[in-house]
Amino acid sequence: MGEFKRIGILTSGGDCAGLNAVIRAVVCRAVGTYNWEVLGIRQATQGLMSSPPEFMLLDLDKMDRLLTAGGTVLGTTNKGDPFAFPMPDGTVLDRSEDIIAGYRELGLDAIIGIGGDGSLAILRRLALQGNLNLVAIPKTIDNDLGSTEHSIGFDTAVNIATEALDRLHFTAASHSRVMILEVMGRDAGHIAISAGIAGGADVILIPEIPYTIANVCKKIYDRQNQGKNYSLIVVSEAVRTEEGEPVMSTNRLGQCRLGGIGQYLSDKICDCSGAETRVTVLGHTQRGGTPSPLDRLTASAFGVAAVDLIADGKYDQMVSWQNRQVVSVPIADAIAQYRAVDLNGTLVKTARGLGICLGD
Repeated sequence: MGEFKRIGILTSGGDCAGLNAVIRAVVCRAVGTYNWEVLGIRQATQGLMSSPPEFMLLDLDKMDRLLTAGGTVLGTTNKGDPFAFPMPDGTVLDRSEDIIAGYRELGLDAIIGIGGDGSLAILRRLALQGNLNLVAIPKTIDNDLGSTEHSIGFDTAVNIATEALDRLHFTAASHSRVMILEVMGRDAGHIAISAGIAGGADVILIPEIPYTIANVCKKIYDRQNQGKNYSLIVVSEAVRTEEGEPVMSTNRLGQCRLGGIGQYLSDKICDCSGAETRVTVLGHTQRGGTPSPLDRLTASAFGVAAVDLIADGKYDQMVSWQNRQVVSVPIADAIAQYRAVDLNGTLVKTARGLGICLGD
């Protein structure tokens, strides 16, 4: 059975479906198999930064209903770099040693960090600085980590976007409109192209492929000439204007966020084709809700594998789905490999083969 261990687990970065399923799997394996103790760190690294550290003891009784619950019971944050942490007076302070001290104060033998490339890069830097035992689990709805075929949250996001397209079909046909669906995708177009194919889109625009409004309008004209007076367009939020400018929105706090490419396209298409257009922005609905069966399976496999890595004393590793099985890869390699949509890959070839316009 091995020696007793006390391990921590935290969720970092944006939330997504499947995080609670990971937590459940970690606790089931660590407590149920190894008889270890699992501490859930609240609000990611901010929980370790607090004095005293903020955590909750996770036992098997707390795992009921977590498999299907969205979000994360531990809370998360995607702001506040601990190496340049914003202070109330407007200055920034390196609080990395506070996090390391929190790890020590809790008496942790290892910690499991669930996050995307940015979060995992920060966690690894902390682990190296403080000689902490870290195992990582990949989580990003963008699915752009190069070392794993699946990241937690991606499949659910695609399901939600596909369901939105299924619903928009009927309204588009009923009113002879061009319906534009703007989906998430900070840098990569994986959600857009996957949902676009699955949902029967006529046009898919992703940041990896340059487009012109003229090409998009030509697809709309071609459909009209075939007696099809409506079209469905899926666009990733990271797609830029024809001139290559990012489309951003600014909130009242002065924070800039990706968003608005759907409305930009709507105006341009209306001017170009005269078609009546409507825009739907899914936004954070892609992050929430019940995780899909595939995300639950992936989360469960990742959670068990992460605990087993700790049992084997294998640290600075990230669990990864490759060739139908879970393996481990060095965290450094995982976050170094960014995976955009492959322009010569199966999905792009499939889209073109189906006659879907990719804007080029």
